Amino acid sequence: ASIYQNADIPAKHQLHNSISKNIDFSTDVLYTIRKEVMFMNSIRSAIENTIPISLFNRGLAGKIFDEVKRYGAKVVMKNNTPECVLLSPNEYIQLLDEVNNARLLAAATERMSHFHSSDLISQEQVDQEFGFSPSDYENTDDIEFE
Repeated sequence: ASIYQNADIPAKHQLHNSISKNIDFSTDVLYTIRKEVMFMNSIRSAIENTIPISLFNRGLAGKIFDEVKRYGAKVVMKNNTPECVLLSPNEYIQLLDEVNNARLLAAATERMSHFHSSDLISQEQVDQEFGFSPSDYENTDDIEFE
């Protein structure tokens, strides 16, 4: 007998439910850890990485941009208020990638919460429905499907 077996729920669904719960728990833990790290980094950043806008007026923009590339983001302050955040192009791309990955994970988790193995169809059924034959797949090794 499987550790996942329950008389009322098929083993496949129990395994899926267990995996989904673990994914949800892992996502929650990672979110909490990230939130704490971001909080600590924000305190450190406030101390180390704020710069007054007047430095740009003094001709130090090049030096500031070099520091952003070397050490990371800078918060530009104007009248003791954050005016903007300077990021290197690589940091910006990484930030966009993280946001996109989080969205993809959320979408995948949502889809898996509605997964039912009875909704699956075989490759043969797809081939029959769309008129594909094995020869149609011969030169597809270099194609990636997502």
